[in-house]
Formats: sequence, structure tokens, C-alpha cells
Amino acid sequence: MTDIYIKRMAETLIKYCTGVKKGDKVMIRSNTLAAPLIEEVYKEVLIQGGHPGLYLATANVPDIFFRYAQSHQLEYTPLFLKYYIENVDVIITIDADYNPKNLTNVNPEKIAAVQKARKVINETFMRRDGEGTLRWCLTVFPTHAMAQEASMSLMEYEDFVYGACFVKNRDPVAQWKKLSQTQEKIVTYLKDKSLLRIEGEDTELTASIEGRIWINSDAHRNFPSGEIFTGPVEDSVEGTIRFTYPGIYMGREIEDISLTFEKGIVVQASAKKGDDFLQEMLNVDEGARKVGEIGIGTNYGITKFTKNILFDEKIGGTLHLALGMSVPVTKGENISAIHWDILKDMKPGGRLYADGELFYEDGKFLI
Repeated sequence: MTDIYIKRMAETLIKYCTGVKKGDKVMIRSNTLAAPLIEEVYKEVLIQGGHPGLYLATANVPDIFFRYAQSHQLEYTPLFLKYYIENVDVIITIDADYNPKNLTNVNPEKIAAVQKARKVINETFMRRDGEGTLRWCLTVFPTHAMAQEASMSLMEYEDFVYGACFVKNRDPVAQWKKLSQTQEKIVTYLKDKSLLRIEGEDTELTASIEGRIWINSDAHRNFPSGEIFTGPVEDSVEGTIRFTYPGIYMGREIEDISLTFEKGIVVQASAKKGDDFLQEMLNVDEGARKVGEIGIGTNYGITKFTKNILFDEKIGGTLHLALGMSVPVTKGENISAIHWDILKDMKPGGRLYADGELFYEDGKFLI
């Protein structure tokens, strides 16, 4: 018998998050650990009249690739994946880690080469998202490895995930719509503002948001969700920010990251742990040194940092910047092979100003 929470996750993903309808071509990306959720999602796609397809990996595939791939293979753009991104209507990605650290010892130059090779795929994905021709959602299936990374037992982590997704409620969609209404008030306040100022511990940063769109992230692209975000004007970011949480990217954990910007570009960067990886990622391409996204977490039901950005960037009382690719729906224009969200705790002492007006303090909205 299927777990009721898994069934509700699948139903919410298909009916609410992505709105699958008759004739939709749906790609389900995951690995074999997520089989229970994959099967339920597959079934729900069929029930709604869509055409499901699977793009799956096994535990050792990433390690095998980076261990044995030659330079021409690292630099190859996978045409089959490119075809999927260009032609499907819906992509559902289910993260189910076997080992979050499996790429920790991979040479950063190899990772950078793969990122560059897949840049055209990322650009196509972002373009179609911006055009509204591709619907997508990222979610997770709880695993022992993810629970361990979050310093929880598997049962505790399952409770955490299902609680964050609202599937412990009989009507998860009603809960997401309620959060959406709350977030829409903030988005409405910010939509005509021009200048954002961020203040906090070791942080004084400004960015123009003039003409950019704030997105109400209410589980249509991330499940769970609970954030608002935009893309700043690319050459406008000025000042310094120090991130209080580790930056997690490609299996690496980079601690105590500090960035200084001039005319939108990172001119100084340091990290107490993983500085070599930080520098390598900043040098992936020109866009990697620019901010593609500024986001504010609004989900106060997520209170614990779990080293999974899908949850962490939603934590109420936090702010995050993403280095690299802009999200086109925000009218952001930065292009890069990377999109790396890094998180800052805004409580206590954090403040946000819009056109000089204080609207957020100590992790709470004042509007």
C-alpha cells in the first residue's frame, strides 16, 4: 500500500505544481532510490492523460562519470538531454541522494568543464521557463543519506519533508494557496521599488531592482517552497556581504563566504573552507561573478538548516543571493553556466530597505 504522504506528494506535484493535462510530455528525472515517489508520479501523469518518460541514474553513475570521463567527454553537451529540455512540456526532478558528498573529491576543473558544456542546456531551460513553454518542479524523496546530512534520523527527516510540503494536511493545495496570498502582499509592495539595501553582520549591499519582477514562489517550481525572489540589475550590485551559512554546491561545503561587489561584479572573494572551489566557480565564465537572483525566505515552518538548498533558501528569516544565471521570469539578464544560491541569516540585526524605507528587520516583514 502506498504511503498516504507519498500519494499526496504525487497528486500535488501533478495537479497543482505543474498542472499536467492531457497530451503533455512529462520527463521525470531522479534516481532509483526514489522509486516509490517516481511510481506514484508516473501513475498520476497517466491519470491526467499525459505521456510520462523516465530519466534515471543509479548510485554510482556520477562517481563513475567523473572518474573515467576523458576531457572530450567532460566537454560534451549531452544531445539526448538537450533534446528533452527542448521538447518536453513538463520536467519533474526528484532529488534522492545516495551520498551528498560523492563529488567532494572531484577536481573542481572537471566540474567547471561539465558546467560549461551544459551551459546551452541551462540557457534553453531558463529561456523556455521565461517564455512559459516549459513547466517544471523540483522536489525530494527522503533518504538515509539526506537525513544524516541534516543530522536527523530517517523518520525525523520524513516528518520534516512531509511537514514542509504540507502533505500532512488533507488538503495541501489549500495550504499552498494561503501562503501564496501572504507572499503576494510582499511582492505587490516591492513591485514598483527601485533600490534594495541589505544590512547585517559584516554586510552592507545595495542593488537596483528597477524594472525587475518579484516572483511569488508558491510551490509551482519548488516543492516545498516559500520565498520571493527577483533578479537585480546586473551592473548595479555594490558592497560586501558575508554569508552565515555554508554554501553547498556540487557536493562541496564552502564555509564563511564573503563577497565584495563593484559595478555588479565580484572583485574580492574569500572562504575559510573551500576557497579554491569558490575561486574556480567564480571563474567558470563572466556571468559567474554576477548576482543572478536575490531571494527572501518566507516559510517560517522550516526552521532547521539541512544542507539542502531546496529547503534552506525557504527558511523564514533568511536571505540568499545566487551567483550566476538569472531566472528569466524576473527579467534578469545574466547568463552563466552556474546558479549557486548562498544563504545569510537575517536574525538578529538584519535589515532590508526598499527605496530607503525599512520593510524587514530581524528576520520579519514589517508590511
